[in-house]
Amino acid sequence: MIRFQKVTKDFGGEIPALIDLSFSVQPGEFVLITGHSGSGKTTLLKLITKEYLPTDGDIEFDSQELNDLKGSAIAKHRQKIGVIYQDYRLLPELNVWENVALPLEITGKSAHEIEERVTDLLELVQLTSKAYAFPSQLSGGEAQRIGIARALATAPKLLLADEPTGNLDPDSTLMIAKLFDKIHELGTTILFATHDVSILNELKHRRLHLEKGRLVEDTADKTVKKSVSTPLPHLDESLKPKASPEKKVEKTEAKADAESAATKKENAHAEPKDKAKKTASKFRWPWQKKKSAEKSLEVDKDADSKNTDEKKPASTGAEKAEKHAPDSVEPKAKEAKHTLDEPKTEDVTVHIEEL
Repeated sequence: MIRFQKVTKDFGGEIPALIDLSFSVQPGEFVLITGHSGSGKTTLLKLITKEYLPTDGDIEFDSQELNDLKGSAIAKHRQKIGVIYQDYRLLPELNVWENVALPLEITGKSAHEIEERVTDLLELVQLTSKAYAFPSQLSGGEAQRIGIARALATAPKLLLADEPTGNLDPDSTLMIAKLFDKIHELGTTILFATHDVSILNELKHRRLHLEKGRLVEDTADKTVKKSVSTPLPHLDESLKPKASPEKKVEKTEAKADAESAATKKENAHAEPKDKAKKTASKFRWPWQKKKSAEKSLEVDKDADSKNTDEKKPASTGAEKAEKHAPDSVEPKAKEAKHTLDEPKTEDVTVHIEEL
C-alpha cells in the first residue's frame, strides 16, 4: 500500500528532516513510528498526505506515485486517508454528532447514510451518550475518541495518528491504545507515530524507529489483517471485555441472575444508542437552522393572519341580504313606509259629512 524509496526531505537546515528513507507497508498492517521529538515522525506522515513534497526519492500510495498527483487528484488522494492529531482539532461551534458527520456532509452522503455511519462510530468509541455535547464539555480522552471517530467517518484505507496520546493521562492513553487495536482488528491500515513508552508496551506491532531523520530499526509484523472498507455495525460488541473463567463459573451456578443482569445491560446500552439515532432527525447544519427559522417565521405570520380572519364576526342574514340586494329595493321600501305613515283622507271626509 505504501512504499518509500530513498526519500529525503530537506527544509534547508543543518540536518535534513529525513535522510534516504526506504520502507514499505502492506494493507492491513499496524506500524508504530517511534523516535524522539525532532526525529522526523511528523514529516514522514505529512509526506504521505502530500502536505510536504520530498526533496529527493519516490513515494507510492495505493499504486499511485505521489509525485505525479496534481490539482483535484490530491484532494481525492487525501479522502483515502484519515488523520488523528495530538490537539484533536474538533470544531468548537459544532457538537459531537456534527463534528463526526461533517466529513460525510462534505462528501455528499445522504441523511440516511450519515445517521447510520455516525451512530456506528459513536458506538465504536463508546460515546453515544455524548452526541449532543460540545468539545468544551469533553475530557481530553473523550475529545480524542471523537477525533478518531471523525477520522474514520469516510471509511479511509489508511489511518495516520500523530502523537494522539501526547496530551492524555495514563488511563486515557491505555483506552486509546486498546481502541486502535480494535480498529486494526477490523482491517484498517494504521501508522501510529509516538514516543510514549506506555503505548509501546501495550501495542505489540511492527516498529519503524527513527533517529535524526534516519531509519535505524524496522521490525517485522506477523499479524497483517485483511483490509476492509468500512467498520461493521454493532462494533460496540467487539469492545466489550471478554468474560473471565471466574465469571463463567458464576454464570453456571446462577444462570438466571446472570441472564437478568445481561438483559439490564443490553437495555442500558440500547438507550444511548436510541438517543444517538434521534440526533439524526434533529441534526441541522448552521445554515439549515437559519433557513428553518425563517420558514417558521413565515408559518407564524400565516397562522396569525388566519386567526384574525376567524375572529371577525359573522354577518347576519339581514346584513347579507341588504348588502347583496339590488339598488331598486331600497326606494321601494322607503315608498312603502311613506304610504303607511300618510292618513286616509277619504275616510275623514265621509265622517264629517255624516256629522
